[in-house]
Amino acid sequence: MKKVFLSGLMLAALSFTGCKNEAKSETEPVATEQTESSDNAELAAATFGVRGNCEMCKSTIEEAVHQLEGISKADWDVSKKQISVSFDASKTNLEAIHKAIADAGYDTDKLNGSTEAYDNLPGCCQYDHAMEMSVQ
Repeated sequence: MKKVFLSGLMLAALSFTGCKNEAKSETEPVATEQTESSDNAELAAATFGVRGNCEMCKSTIEEAVHQLEGISKADWDVSKKQISVSFDASKTNLEAIHKAIADAGYDTDKLNGSTEAYDNLPGCCQYDHAMEMSVQ
């Protein structure tokens, strides 16, 4: 219940900040992944493209990723249209991360977003499906 309340508060606060549509032409998407082993966890990091427009998109994309078990970091860069994630590879994987983002309505460089979820995004978050994603 606390998460639902905090999520609602966050969305309300973000709705007051407004959105701006940034359609930049960027380089072709490239994903990177790095893995380190420790005693109990296999830590991994990856960066890949995700389409979106604004700070509300950022909040929704990052929240979708943080719903997965084992995520330690999710940071979507609005201008580069890319997300950097760190996660415990023994608890989740890149496929699950891409799916969580797609289920929230956003295209990644591997999966198209859910049409139903996309249609329910606020107008400012309904990005151009031809928008280029970048990893720099």
